[in-house]
Amino acid sequence: MKLRALKIIIPRQIKRWLPTSLFGRSLLIIILPIALMQIAVTWVFFDAHWQTVTSRLSDGLAGDIAWAVESYQDDPSPASLARIADRAQDSMSLSIALSPIRTLPPRRPTSVFGALDRSLDRALSEHLDLPYWFDTVRFPGYVDIRVQVNGQVVRIIAPSDRAWATQGGIFVLWMIVTTLLLTAIAILFIRNQVRAIERLASAAEAFGKGGDVPDFKPYGAREVRQAAQAFLAMRSRIQRHLEQRTAMLASVSHDLRTPLTRLKLELALAEPSKRVEAMKVDLSEMEHMIDEYLAFARGEGGETVEVTTLRDLIQEVSEGAARAGAEVSIEVDPALSLAVRPNALKRALSNLVMNAAVHGDRIVISAAQTPAGGAEIIVDDDGPGIPADQYEEAFRPFSRLDESRNQNDKGVGLGLAIARDVARSHGGELSLDRSPMGGLRAVIRLPA
Repeated sequence: MKLRALKIIIPRQIKRWLPTSLFGRSLLIIILPIALMQIAVTWVFFDAHWQTVTSRLSDGLAGDIAWAVESYQDDPSPASLARIADRAQDSMSLSIALSPIRTLPPRRPTSVFGALDRSLDRALSEHLDLPYWFDTVRFPGYVDIRVQVNGQVVRIIAPSDRAWATQGGIFVLWMIVTTLLLTAIAILFIRNQVRAIERLASAAEAFGKGGDVPDFKPYGAREVRQAAQAFLAMRSRIQRHLEQRTAMLASVSHDLRTPLTRLKLELALAEPSKRVEAMKVDLSEMEHMIDEYLAFARGEGGETVEVTTLRDLIQEVSEGAARAGAEVSIEVDPALSLAVRPNALKRALSNLVMNAAVHGDRIVISAAQTPAGGAEIIVDDDGPGIPADQYEEAFRPFSRLDESRNQNDKGVGLGLAIARDVARSHGGELSLDRSPMGGLRAVIRLPA
């Protein structure tokens, strides 16, 4: 059980550190193998090649130093030392001389390349039986080696390339440069591919909010272009459907309103009576119901998006509720504005506010900007409210909750459905909750 829990926890821990964007994940897929390959190649190079070459070079240098020291031990005269120094300089690139200081200095700290010092130390200890000292950091490009011989100190200056392979740093540098170059190329290519997907997502989001994207053109990889072509075909089908539905609704509206107009005219010319007044009431209710049906079916889909000041729009909506006898308070920043379809949003808010005016005496309309740059519009009333388990039921078209909030005989159960449809067409949402005033709270959340 513990092993299974460990297997479950480890992937979750790894996922927390993985990038969430497509760009980041694509870059990781490309960069991670390159980095691992470069690390492996560098490790193999230093372990199997560079250290071997350095060890052999150190052995060769230690052997040459041992020859020079042994030759000087056999004949410790100045003439012999000069002869040894000339031969070492000509054939081995070694500078040999006696040091004026007759004792070896204390050991210096090892260089940053500790492996180099260890390799040279091992080689000197194998070839020399005398005390020695060396320094690899004091003189750039050279190694200072001193050996105590017959109470004197022989100093040998050797080029660094005699002690170890000096091309290791250049190799590492080239590995780093190539890694950065490949990374830059990968970023450019991935950025172009991801940008195509981002443009497709932006176009789909804008179209979903009711906007138009006339300048959108497919580009990018073949699969991205196929998705973009499918989006354009879908957009054309939806727009064609909306145009056909709008034309049909316009025809239906004309056909329905013509007999209604004739009936209203005949009732206006008829002699006043209780029956005529009742017929006028029925006719008015029928006209209101037709308007509701057509508004729900039309959905305000053809309206263009405009930057609208929310306070002005809410002020217009609140006037209707005030005329209905409700006490309306508005708490909205005058500078708060948002890109919306103003007529559609006005209709949604009007449905919410008039619904609150019918069922309550006091209404508070507030709006504030969200952290993401959108807006949140809240309509509170002090009416009877709706039970929490019937919130979703209230959004269903033609749903009438008689026992709680259906005092409006004219209502056909489409107000909340229309309001939610408008909110969702803007990319937002409409939700219901209990109001602090005791009634219903309707919250419209709209994105930036």
